[in-house]
Amino acid sequence: MRKPIGIALILICALLLGATVVSYSKYRKSAADFTQATANEESMRQRYDGAVNEIVMIQDSLNTIILGGEAVIPSGRQVEMPGTLHDTVLSRIALLKASVERTKERIEDLDARLKRGGVKIAGLEKAIARLRKNVAEKEDQIAQLSTQVNTLNTQVAGLTTEVETKQQDLAQKQQELTDKQHELATIFYTMGTKKELTKSGVIASKGGVLGFGKTLKPSGTVNESAFTPLDTDQETVIRIPSEKAVVLSAQPVASYVIQPVSKDLVELRIVDPKEFRKVKHLVILRS
Repeated sequence: MRKPIGIALILICALLLGATVVSYSKYRKSAADFTQATANEESMRQRYDGAVNEIVMIQDSLNTIILGGEAVIPSGRQVEMPGTLHDTVLSRIALLKASVERTKERIEDLDARLKRGGVKIAGLEKAIARLRKNVAEKEDQIAQLSTQVNTLNTQVAGLTTEVETKQQDLAQKQQELTDKQHELATIFYTMGTKKELTKSGVIASKGGVLGFGKTLKPSGTVNESAFTPLDTDQETVIRIPSEKAVVLSAQPVASYVIQPVSKDLVELRIVDPKEFRKVKHLVILRS
C-alpha cells in the first residue's frame, strides 16, 4: 500500500518540478521579451526624436531661402560676388539652387534611414511629404526667377543696343551741327599790296571816266588758293604787317575795327562775328 503512494508522490513531485521549470523558462522569455521590447521602444523613440529634429532643421533651412524682393544666401554665409548686377543675380540663383539640392539630399537620406530602421509613423511620413512639396515649390520659384532674370537681361540688352544707336545718332547729329556751325562761322581772308592783289586777280580797278577816278574793288573771281580760312567763333583778330590797312570787301563797317599795334603792325578786330561773316570773303589792302 505504501509503495504505490510513494510512487504517486514521486510522480507528483516530478510533474510539479517540470511545471516549475516550464514556468520559469516562460518567465525568463517574457522578461527577455519585455527588456527587448523596452529597448526597441527606446530605440524607436530616439529615432523618432532624431527624425523630428532633422525635419525641423530641414524646414528651417528651407525657410532661409527667401525668393522675391531679396534673395538671402543660405547658411548665413557672406559671399563676395563681384561683377555686373546680372552676374550677381545669377550667382545668387546658383547658391539658392545648390542649397535646395542639399536639402533634397537630406530629405532623401532621412527617408532612407527611417525605412532601414523600420520606422513607419504616419506623422513623420506626412512631414517628409510636406518637405518634398516645399522643396518642389522652391525649385519652381527659382526656375521662375531664372526665367525672369533671362528675360530682363534680354530686355536690357535690347535697350542697351537702342540707347547705343540713339547715342550714335545723337553724336552724328551733333557732329553735323558742329560742322554746319563751323561752316557758317568760317570766312576766308587775303591781304596784300595793290600790286599783289591785282596780280593774283583778287581785286581790280573799276569805275571812273577815261581812266580817271577808278576805285579798287574785289574782282568777283575767287581764287581759293589766295585765301586763308578763319573760324570767327574761335578767332576774332587778324594781324596785318603794315602801317595801314583798308578792307576792300563788303563786310559791314560796324562789325570790325582796325587798330594800330606798332609802327609796322595793325590788327583787324571782329566785334560782331555774326554780321561780319555774312560776307564770306575778306579782302585787306595793306600799304
